[in-house]
Amino acid sequence: MRCCWTLPATINRSMLASDQPTWQNPRILTTLVLVFLTGAMAGAIGMRAGLHEKLHQGAVYWKGDKTEFSYDQLKEKLNLTPEQADRLKTILDDFVRYHEDLEEQIEDVRATGRNRILQILTPEQRKTFERLSSQLPSH
Repeated sequence: MRCCWTLPATINRSMLASDQPTWQNPRILTTLVLVFLTGAMAGAIGMRAGLHEKLHQGAVYWKGDKTEFSYDQLKEKLNLTPEQADRLKTILDDFVRYHEDLEEQIEDVRATGRNRILQILTPEQRKTFERLSSQLPSH
């Protein structure tokens, strides 16, 4: 016994989904814009209220072999003026962002290399490779 579906000869337009893609629906666009703006304002207010300083308090911006510097240390030890301190904060924040971007790129390169190596290995070799790579220090 075969089962068939038959569609009515005429279809009411209200039965179908809107012809307009959802991202073009004015209500959805307005809601998305309002959510975005509310989040941006909440973030800006939080940063203005001192969250920025709390997040970066004691943060290490520079690590050498035996030394490390934080914004607070540099500000205090160098006896910076308020203008210099603001400029230093901007420079250090830019440095941290740049450093984080480089670390992400390095991780991408590692992952790509690892995947290329795995592609040429047999299943048994992959197990050995996984064991060997798990012994490497994490970066």
